Amino acid sequence: MTITRKRTARPASFWLLAAFFTAFVLFLYGPMFAIFVLSFQGPEGGLTFPLRGVSLHWFEELWQGIGTVDIGGAFRRSLALGSVVMLFTVTMSLLAGLAFRKKLPGGSVLFYVVVASLIMPSIIVSLGIGLMFRLLDTGLKAWLDVNMPAVAETYTSLLGTYTSGLGAQLTWTLPFGLLIMFAVFNRFNAAYEEAARDLGATPWQTLRHVVLPLIGPSLVGIGMFGFTLSWDEIARSSQAMGDLNTLPLELQGLTTTVTTPVIYALGTVTTIISFVVMGLTLATVLLWRRRRSA
Repeated sequence: MTITRKRTARPASFWLLAAFFTAFVLFLYGPMFAIFVLSFQGPEGGLTFPLRGVSLHWFEELWQGIGTVDIGGAFRRSLALGSVVMLFTVTMSLLAGLAFRKKLPGGSVLFYVVVASLIMPSIIVSLGIGLMFRLLDTGLKAWLDVNMPAVAETYTSLLGTYTSGLGAQLTWTLPFGLLIMFAVFNRFNAAYEEAARDLGATPWQTLRHVVLPLIGPSLVGIGMFGFTLSWDEIARSSQAMGDLNTLPLELQGLTTTVTTPVIYALGTVTTIISFVVMGLTLATVLLWRRRRSA
């Protein structure tokens, strides 16, 4: 006996939501794909369609440099800063997550202070950090003039990539890392730690051999967040980087002066690097889970 299933027609709401989702995806990813396509134009290409030839000409132009802008230096600076931000975000998020597992005096106030930076306008955070470091410069310069005149002559500023710039970006990445760690430890089974202690493991051995392997994939994800958020950051870095810009800041500045598809080539390269980082992160997480299952 065969049973035939009658295919029911989808309601109008399904097609309406499907059209809305399609429009949303096109709005979200359409500009990115347009930049990818336009970056592979020939030497006669412009900033808009139609596509004029297909070549790697604008990537070669990018490799040779754009005017007086040191794209290579900005690229290396952003890569190094993103790596440092990633390490700080993972380490501090892990330590904070472990600390908040127990009742911490003033913990609620500390939590809201950290998370508050997410709701503050990014440009205000950047302006505040830049102003604070300039005030520190004024005070330190005055002290050096009185006590160490020789050092005062060579002193420039505390504003820099790994001082104010690093701090500005951590105000963006740390809250995300902390929220992820809270979610991880809220569903963490403490029975594993109890079993390790019953077997004679010290707190450090329990952390190293039990806790860290279990939460490792989450730490890798926090590292990915830290790097990619730093790699793409503009607003919080705009007033806090000092004399040397990161790659996104250089890219923002070039949009007002460069009128060739080389700007699209630069955007394509930075986007590919972001995708590579996410791909490596996913591969690391899958490998970690496979080893843990084995």
